[in-house]
Amino acid sequence: MTGDESFSWHEAEKDLMSEIDTSIPHSARIWNYWMDGKDNYPVDREAGDQFAAIYPGIIDMARTSRYFIMRVVRYLAEEQGVRQFLDIGTGLPSHDNTHEVAQRVAPEARTVYVDNDPLVLAHAHALLTSKNTGGTDYIDADLHDPGSILEAARTKLDFTRPVALMLMGVLGHIRITEDDELVRSIVEPLKDALPAGSFLSLYDGTNTNPAYVEATRIYNEGGSVPYQLRSPAQLDRLLDGFESVPPGLVEIQLWRPEPSPFESPNQSDAWGGVAKKN
Repeated sequence: MTGDESFSWHEAEKDLMSEIDTSIPHSARIWNYWMDGKDNYPVDREAGDQFAAIYPGIIDMARTSRYFIMRVVRYLAEEQGVRQFLDIGTGLPSHDNTHEVAQRVAPEARTVYVDNDPLVLAHAHALLTSKNTGGTDYIDADLHDPGSILEAARTKLDFTRPVALMLMGVLGHIRITEDDELVRSIVEPLKDALPAGSFLSLYDGTNTNPAYVEATRIYNEGGSVPYQLRSPAQLDRLLDGFESVPPGLVEIQLWRPEPSPFESPNQSDAWGGVAKKN
């Protein structure tokens, strides 16, 4: 699918801006600020600065996570031959988005983004401009409703062929319950729907640093959608039933590392990995 040429950015922006609350910080916009983006508001910058004052490592984490995603997508497209990507919780567009990395390897690669934020929706229309034989598409849906995501995704992707399911920095929006049953009730149906030869890739912030835990606690008290920090073991359990790709679930800068434009941190409080469905 290519972009709708009749789409009016100006009109869509007016409609969607009415749905955006600029008085409360939003995680996607704060992340955009940490990535030196422009799609954020004063309230987001203030919250981002307060967070970074307690946990300065968040700036490196934001950058490191972007390069982790790039490596994952390139690995899946180049070394595993994946041509379909379902990226849930994509957030605001940045440099080297999933579809861009995948289509540099294989122009026919197809990416479907999933999010339910009005600002992300507006920017998504700008992404629907692929001129390759693959394409880029968008689903307006909530991760808490995996059934609706799958119903829509089946109209856009071929689920008889391998699909790369990407849950990058989004699972923290799912509250932690006893035995983490809620997040598993969301992730398992998505995994079950994938055909053999598919992959699950994920990363998320972890509770491995007291400063990060404290900064997140204060952020969660500010009226924003809360973010929950899981342990690496809790994240690793979400890969159960799939064959883990070496080196397994690790700090994201350690996953198949390669040179990057900036110095990688010695430690990252975000863990990630990739696993294959056989």
